[in-house]
Order: sequence, then structure tokens, then C-alpha cells
Amino acid sequence: MSRANHTADTREHLLATGEAIIQGKGFAAVGLAEILSCAGVPKGSFYHYFPSKEGYGVEMLRRYFLNYDERLVLLLRPEAGHARDCLLTYFQGWVNNHRCAEHSHTCLAVKLAAEVSDLSEPMREMLAEGMGRVIHRLADAIRRGQQEGSLCTYLEPDELAASLYSLWVGSALLYKVLRSQEPMLNAYKLTETMLVQPDSASCKR
Repeated sequence: MSRANHTADTREHLLATGEAIIQGKGFAAVGLAEILSCAGVPKGSFYHYFPSKEGYGVEMLRRYFLNYDERLVLLLRPEAGHARDCLLTYFQGWVNNHRCAEHSHTCLAVKLAAEVSDLSEPMREMLAEGMGRVIHRLADAIRRGQQEGSLCTYLEPDELAASLYSLWVGSALLYKVLRSQEPMLNAYKLTETMLVQPDSASCKR
């Protein structure tokens, strides 16, 4: 293995290891020593890959959103079905991911949004960029739905996409606080209503 490949592999291993730990404990509660110990990487090697813990957090979020975007593109692609069905499948995934008994389990973006936004401007900016990309993908899917006839044409795609994402992020936070899946189930019911179909009475304006 070349030195470049070894460096890339070690960096990826550190990011993946840290994400798994931080998703459960949060960013501030996890020290570099714990990440390095779990990854089996010498402590002195960390700064070869990242300038600081904050820099590590930025790169961890960058990696998370890039992987998330790849999955989202596949899920919302035209070959996967009508846009409305694809969107509902995506949001059903949120429900499914919040069915486990461990209530600390939620997506990394939701986990860190409230925690780091006031502590780290670079991490906040990466969260804003990544979340904005998700909203953009949802808006594109809504436009596709309008073009193909699975969604009502009066809907404003960008506003609806932002509203839906806000709804689900908020519901995920309530899930953690209430330790109940009810917020996620309610969000899904509301999402079905918000994704108005052309033959719905509310679409006939």
C-alpha cells in the first residue's frame, strides 16, 4: 500500500470511528483520546490528519453529508418511482431510524445541530451547507413530482422542502426529549398531507 493510500485509509478510519462515538455521546463529551484509542491510532498521529478537534468535526460533518447526499440522490432518482412515493419513502426512513429502543439514536446532523452551532462557527457553517443541500434535493424531487403529475402544481417547491425538513428535524429532537415515537408518526401523517396530490380537493384552487 502506498503512503498516500495509507494516509487516506487512516483518515477515513478516524472519521468513521469518531462519527460512531459522537453520534451516541455528542461532540463535546468525546475526547480525542477516546477516538484515537478506539481507532487504534497513536495519539501523536492525529494532527497529521486534522489541525484541531474542531477541524476534525468539520471534516466529519463534510464526510457525513457527502455520504448522505449520495444515498438521497439514489433514493429520489426517477428510476426509483414517482417523486411523491420517493419522498414518502425517504421520510418513512426517518420513522424507521427512530424505532430503536435507544433514544439517543438519531442522525448526526440532528445530534450536533443544537450542540455545536453556538460553539463552533466552522461546524455551524458545515451543518448549514449540508442541510441546505438536503433541502435542495427535496425541492428538486417536488419539482419532478409536479412535472410528472404526482404532486399538485400550486406547491412552492423550495418553501415546501424547507418546511418539510424543518418539520422532521424538529420531530427528531422531540423524539429524543419525549422518548416517544409519536412525534415521528405525527410528522409522517402531516407530510402525507403537505405532499398534495393533483386529485386532492385541496389542490383544486
